[in-house]
Amino acid sequence: MAHWHELQKDLAAPGRELRKMIPHVYEGFSGLHNAAMDEGDALPRTTKELIALTMSIGDHCEGCIAAHARSLAHFGADPKEVAEGIGVAIMMMGGPGTTYGAKAWEAFSEFRQMLEERKAAPSQ
Repeated sequence: MAHWHELQKDLAAPGRELRKMIPHVYEGFSGLHNAAMDEGDALPRTTKELIALTMSIGDHCEGCIAAHARSLAHFGADPKEVAEGIGVAIMMMGGPGTTYGAKAWEAFSEFRQMLEERKAAPSQ
């Protein structure tokens, strides 16, 4: 079940290497990401992450699915809320949405389980 965690881990080194080659692009993207995802007056962070997850499903971007599913788990998104958001993506996409929607659900569930296991583990 650790596919999504491993996917992020596998992309970390090439991502750092690419960031060194084009730092201005990554700085611009980081600024855009922070501006769009900051807690706003109207949309809470989990809503923004859910929008990003559903767009990731539509784009068939597994790295994006992993990132936004992890953020949703981290920010304590309700599983029913995530499932309903995925349902909207399925409605908009049809058949491919059922495949990538299931991948998004699996990713969210994996990251949520990992967080719960960390919380339950005894502190040392």
